[in-house]
Amino acid sequence: MSGKSRDEMKTAKLGDVSALRGAGGETHQIAGGDVPVMTTQQGTPVSDDQNSLRIGPRGPTLLEDFHFREKIFHFDHERIPERVVHARGFGAHGFFETYESLSDITSADVFQRAGERVEAFVRFSTVAGNKGSPDLARDVRGFAVKLYTKQGNWDIVGNNIPVFFIQDAMKFPDLIHAAKEEPDRGFPQAQTAHDNFWDFISLSPEAINMALWIMSDRTLPRSFRFMEGFGVHTFRLVNAAGKGTFVKFHWKPKQGLQSVVWNEAVKLNGADPDFHRRDMWDALQSGDFPEWELGLQLFDDAFADGFPFDVLDATKLIPEELVPIRRVGRLVLDRAVDNFFAETEQVAFCTQNIVPGIDFTNDPLLQGRNFSYLDTQLKRLGGPNFTHLPINAPKCPFHTFQQDGHMAFHNPKGRANYEPNSWGGVVGGPRESPEVGFRSFEADETGSKRRVRAERFADHYSQARQFFISQAPIEQAHIKDAFVFELSKVETPAIRSRMVAHLRNVDDILARQVADGLGLDELPQAMAPARAVITDLPPSPPLSIVGNGPDTFAGRKIGVLLTDGADAVLLKAVQSAAEAEGALVELVAPKVGGFTTSDGKRMPAKQKVNGGPSVLYDAVVLLPSEEGAAMLAKDATARDFVNDAFAHAKFIGYAESAKPLLKAAGITAMDDGFIPLKAAADAAAFIEACRGLRHWPREAKVHAV
Repeated sequence: MSGKSRDEMKTAKLGDVSALRGAGGETHQIAGGDVPVMTTQQGTPVSDDQNSLRIGPRGPTLLEDFHFREKIFHFDHERIPERVVHARGFGAHGFFETYESLSDITSADVFQRAGERVEAFVRFSTVAGNKGSPDLARDVRGFAVKLYTKQGNWDIVGNNIPVFFIQDAMKFPDLIHAAKEEPDRGFPQAQTAHDNFWDFISLSPEAINMALWIMSDRTLPRSFRFMEGFGVHTFRLVNAAGKGTFVKFHWKPKQGLQSVVWNEAVKLNGADPDFHRRDMWDALQSGDFPEWELGLQLFDDAFADGFPFDVLDATKLIPEELVPIRRVGRLVLDRAVDNFFAETEQVAFCTQNIVPGIDFTNDPLLQGRNFSYLDTQLKRLGGPNFTHLPINAPKCPFHTFQQDGHMAFHNPKGRANYEPNSWGGVVGGPRESPEVGFRSFEADETGSKRRVRAERFADHYSQARQFFISQAPIEQAHIKDAFVFELSKVETPAIRSRMVAHLRNVDDILARQVADGLGLDELPQAMAPARAVITDLPPSPPLSIVGNGPDTFAGRKIGVLLTDGADAVLLKAVQSAAEAEGALVELVAPKVGGFTTSDGKRMPAKQKVNGGPSVLYDAVVLLPSEEGAAMLAKDATARDFVNDAFAHAKFIGYAESAKPLLKAAGITAMDDGFIPLKAAADAAAFIEACRGLRHWPREAKVHAV
């Protein structure tokens, strides 16, 4: 044996510049000298840290992949008791009701009968921040649904975005490590605007589609109630005859889509870091129950084989124009939790929780999640008996021979605690049932055992381009601004340039605008794609938030700024029109104790003006008296109330008496987003205008300056 040390033997001499192989087979040059060889915790050298071991390019992940299992196992156990990801969440109870029988495509009991209703629990969350982070961080939102069916619990553990960053669960620890606070300094919290995150993204072309989504307004939802949910992966529905149908799950909000703008989100985090939680709580308490429809995208092997992208690739979606959404049921949330810790914190979602009639595909990210989620809950909740907690226990009868362990609430009764046994009847305990038990879809799997990805996984830019061109111009401007902001926080110039090089494959104008916003000396060459970019994919209208807003102002909130002497007739008209629409009204005044209207009536205020900024509201109304407006004109917070509403393109209703306040706020020319309230009848016109949610032409003009 040579005299080299063990550490020296595990170091590969790669020269001054080494080639780093990415997940898609592409290479990146990295500076350095001796680069240590990655090993497992047992010291075994690792040959491939990008792909989990599977049967063939599109086959299932193998349990024998010790490197993947060790990597995920360690990552799952990094935090106790807080979740590593999705730590900040808010849950609510409700029900799911099926519209029609789907027995032709699935044997799942919940879909056998029209009108079938089962209990549900939903947890919304952010991903990157800890439990104490603010609600309006720019982040993906978790949308996890637990359905307590008659055949067991079915968990649809998804997000408010239909695609994801990575294609293989092997990379999940790396993604989250990169997105979280940097380990040497412990910040930034709940933000991706730092070097580590964008270094990882810029070296992972598969993440570019998701990068466009997270820089869009999808990551700044106005409310949990006004965002979509997606199962992300391709699953299978299996009918009683064993026939399978591919399916993607969608949750479509009945009240339409809505987001906030970045400047508004920053101020909301300061004004009310619990904004999303409070919004859901208030809706449940007031009886304004949020509702979604479950939509299915159903397709067969012929479509999957002919689709330009691999349906097992979680970084891709199927446009609704190609596979229309079939709406098959509704989800209604109608009750807040009784105890936040017992329910919202202790609820355990696992992608492996499916019921007969639902099955997995070989999506490598899904296969890894099935292992990871159970492992995570075992650690986070202290042991294998977390299913005994009421929030996690099935509502249907359940019988197992599982026993003992930490915090065991239920143990088998009687003599038999094993199977098979010769004891008959109740004494012998439960038995398997070939007739009603879960059966996996009988898929034929062939191929060599390799660490590899299917060829169609290698298109990293085409759908990112499709997403961008599907956005309204104002949404495209927001994406550009988000990239400029995030990359401006990156201290390493090479990372900024790499990201712009990727964006050139998405949209060259976008790339040039981002480069200009960053002040790059020169525009970098486009990154060489692993697979040619498809440039003629058509826009997909459902991908735009602006294009899929509501046709009503129901569920939204109006902030009315008043002072003593406010016009009682106009106030009552606004309140009546809002109530008829299903919108809420909050009164904001100089003192929370209230104000006296023009008819001498004393009314309490919900918010004091410096504690109720306009960012809390979807639209505002200015109804101060002339004397009150002159007083508010001297108050910086009152001027901010008006300025922010104007800057955030909100509709503004105003009485003639409010003009001194508008002038003090620097608003002398009013656009069509300002609705004068001269008589009670004008309140209806104001509400009608508010159905547009924002007066986007105003912001477009600001961007054009």
